[in-house]
Amino acid sequence: MEYVRLGKTDLLISRVAFGAMRLTEAGGDESVALLVRKAYESGINLFDTSRKTPESEKLLGDALYDIRRNVFLSTTTAAKTSDEIKSDLETSLMTLHCDTVDLYQLETEKFLPLPGGADKIYDTLAGFKKQKMAGHIGIVTTNFETAKKAVLSDCYETIQFPFSMISSDDTIELVRLCEEHDVGFIAMQPLCGGVIENIPLAFGFLHQYESVLPIWGVKNQDELNQILYFNEHPPVIDEKFHEDVEKIRMFFN
Repeated sequence: MEYVRLGKTDLLISRVAFGAMRLTEAGGDESVALLVRKAYESGINLFDTSRKTPESEKLLGDALYDIRRNVFLSTTTAAKTSDEIKSDLETSLMTLHCDTVDLYQLETEKFLPLPGGADKIYDTLAGFKKQKMAGHIGIVTTNFETAKKAVLSDCYETIQFPFSMISSDDTIELVRLCEEHDVGFIAMQPLCGGVIENIPLAFGFLHQYESVLPIWGVKNQDELNQILYFNEHPPVIDEKFHEDVEKIRMFFN
């Protein structure tokens, strides 16, 4: 397993990250525990969840209980007020059986909280770091302008944004902008919500970007094994690879 630095967080993260939002489909507590343990033993050290999927968040917390100190944990809130965000984090910490999360992310679309705002949202997020309830803070969004503003603000340490081989050139430019500002880029929906079926090409495309950390949603052993296989045997990036990727990009764009 390779590990990359996640921007200014300085966290060394496995190039395969575990998306835990679908754990309710894994078949129960025992199946989840086996799945998470297999991921951990394979070198995966970032597990990503969300308060929007409370059942999955609880399953992940239970499965990570005895190895929590050896992994990085991120979760997300979609709350709209400072008080609601604080309540969400307190609930997440209790559900995940820990005193702190390594990365706390705010899901937002057209609104970007900034320091000193009347809404107090950014100051609340920054306060979590001072209180050691969160190690780092980031933004989750599907809105390009919001993501760009967040990077340029230099207020957030990570951005989680959709990125796949059929993404527009603008998204690739956003990746470059994150590199310039030392903001960690977390790629959600690497298969574009299931639209992309060619996993080797999808994996190889993202693997070209060393600063990009894809979050692979996993709900069973077969999916995990497939991702781990392509991590160990990444496609050869040659002229034929680029031609195949371009055909798919042209088809969808």
